[in-house]
Amino acid sequence: MTDALRPMAKQQRLYEQVLDRLRDYVTEGGLRAGDRLPPERDLAARLGVSRASVKQAIVVLEVQGLVEARHGGGTYLVRDTLDVEPVERMVERRRRLPDVLEAREALETKLAELAAERRTEDDLTAMRSALAHMAGEIGQGAHGVEGDRRFHAAVTAAAHSSILAEFMGSIADQIAESRTESLRQPHRPNRSLAQHQAILDAIEAGQPRQAAAAMRRHVRTVAKVRLLSWDPTENR
Repeated sequence: MTDALRPMAKQQRLYEQVLDRLRDYVTEGGLRAGDRLPPERDLAARLGVSRASVKQAIVVLEVQGLVEARHGGGTYLVRDTLDVEPVERMVERRRRLPDVLEAREALETKLAELAAERRTEDDLTAMRSALAHMAGEIGQGAHGVEGDRRFHAAVTAAAHSSILAEFMGSIADQIAESRTESLRQPHRPNRSLAQHQAILDAIEAGQPRQAAAAMRRHVRTVAKVRLLSWDPTENR
C-alpha cells in the first residue's frame, strides 16, 4: 500500500515560531505583567529572523491583549504569560467579526430605544446591578466581561420584545467573542463602563432617541479593535 497520499507536514509561519520563542523566553525568564520585552532589533538578531517577522509576532500579541506596544517606549507585558491563541482561530474570528458588529449595532440600538420606552423599575435595578458588577471586576484588574454581558442582557430584557431577544440569543456566542475582543483593548474597560452608564442614564430618563444614540456610539467603539487592522497574510 503506497503512502503517497499521507498527510503533508504543516509549515509553520515564521512569526508563529517567533511567538513560540517569546512565550518560552517569558516563562523561563520569570517575566511578569509590566516587564519590558527586548527591542525588536535585538529580538531579530538573537532569533536570526527579520524585524518584519518579529513585528508581526508583536502585533499578534497586541491583538490578543497580551502586550502593549508604546510608541517610542518599547513593548510591555500586560499578562504574566504569553499563552497565545492559535492564529487560525484568530483569522476565523477576524473574518466574521464585521458581520457580528453590524448585527449588534442594528439590534442593540433598537433594543436601547425600546428599553427607554418600556423599562420597569426591576429592569433599571438589573442594569444598575450589572454596572456595579462590572465596576467591581475592573477594580480587581479584570476586563469586566461578565458585568458587560449582564448589562446588555438587562437592556435586552428591558425592551420587552421577545423576537428581538430571540435574535440576540441566536448570536450570543458571536457577541461574546466581540465583547472579549473589545474589552481586552488597552484602556477599554473603563471607557466601556462609562458608555454603559450613558446608556442607562438615557433609558432611566425615558429618552428613546438618546438611548439609541448612546448605544450606537458604544457599539461603534466596540468595533474599534486591533484585530480588524491585523493582516494575517504578512510574513507567512
